Amino acid sequence: MNTTLLVQKNRLSTTRLTTAPDTALAPDQIRVQVDKFALTSNNITYAAFGEAMSYWEFYPTHEDGWGIVPVWGFGTVAQSLHAGIAVGERLYGYWPMASSAVLSPTRLSPGSFVDGAAHRAPLHAVYNQVMRCAADPFYSPDTEDLQALLRPLFITSWLIDDFLADNDFFQADVMLLSSASSKTAYGTAFQLQRRPGIEVVGLTSAGNQAFCESLGCYSRVLTYEQLDQIAAEAPCVYIDFAGSAELRRAIHTRFAHLKFSSSIGGTHVEQLGGARDLPGPRATLFFAPAQIKKRHADWGAEGLGQRLLQAWQGFVHQVSNPAAPWLTVAHHHGPEAVQAAYAQVLAGHGDPRVGQMLSLLT
Repeated sequence: MNTTLLVQKNRLSTTRLTTAPDTALAPDQIRVQVDKFALTSNNITYAAFGEAMSYWEFYPTHEDGWGIVPVWGFGTVAQSLHAGIAVGERLYGYWPMASSAVLSPTRLSPGSFVDGAAHRAPLHAVYNQVMRCAADPFYSPDTEDLQALLRPLFITSWLIDDFLADNDFFQADVMLLSSASSKTAYGTAFQLQRRPGIEVVGLTSAGNQAFCESLGCYSRVLTYEQLDQIAAEAPCVYIDFAGSAELRRAIHTRFAHLKFSSSIGGTHVEQLGGARDLPGPRATLFFAPAQIKKRHADWGAEGLGQRLLQAWQGFVHQVSNPAAPWLTVAHHHGPEAVQAAYAQVLAGHGDPRVGQMLSLLT
């Protein structure tokens, strides 16, 4: 039996659990037991931008108005009709929020394969790649939770920093990061703090200000009500992880020398809105796979991989420092626990120091 959490696409707070018998595998397919997955504000972004960015298309429900939020995590091959993949193999990838997933592996290498399901062919290749843990340089068994929680987010963070540096920070020296307590934001700040001459300003709620300050990766941390503490004439870039239309308009209106406005996520679901008729530069959606493609062309797969791995290892070392960890992990098992955790993360009530690791298995 396969248990799945379904989300109403136009009302993300409405969910329901379904259980259905496992379907029969076709030749060369595998069934993966989804052992555990991370749930972060990044997954809320997948849901909030599900239509615009085709995130609902990875695991379609074929049920009008309902979708499955994709998640990053680990699974084990439970059944295989593919000669190149054995039962019991450990995999890391982009799964449905479900207890199992059926994949059609193609383009096998020792370290990875691609889900060749026909409906995924038009979708971006980054999300279709499944890593084979036995030959994945990022993998270590003792940090699975941190990998699930942070690896896809940090890769996005690294790419944002790389994109900004690649564009000479758009001739600005102040980087404004909203939703500064989110993992993708503080991963970006972790990278940006190493750039000489760049001031990294975290914007957050009053309740999360102390947490953001404790990280040490922001030059300073301000609440959303303290924009007036930044000089209006400062040449700056807005890196928007919140998606709040009100905040975006306030920043575009205040800063006459706003050089670039990048939309990354939508953690403030209730405040999402359009970006039309704003003063200053047009708010531009950042799509991480496009920067991956560029750097793959610039450096080759090996060069890109080495840079990412080195940065990742430094970040994990910082995050998991036992003297002052940035993140602790909470585990939740079972359908009702997953449904409750989703509602909590959607509402923005989670503790930024706690990473949620979930499993629909009982």
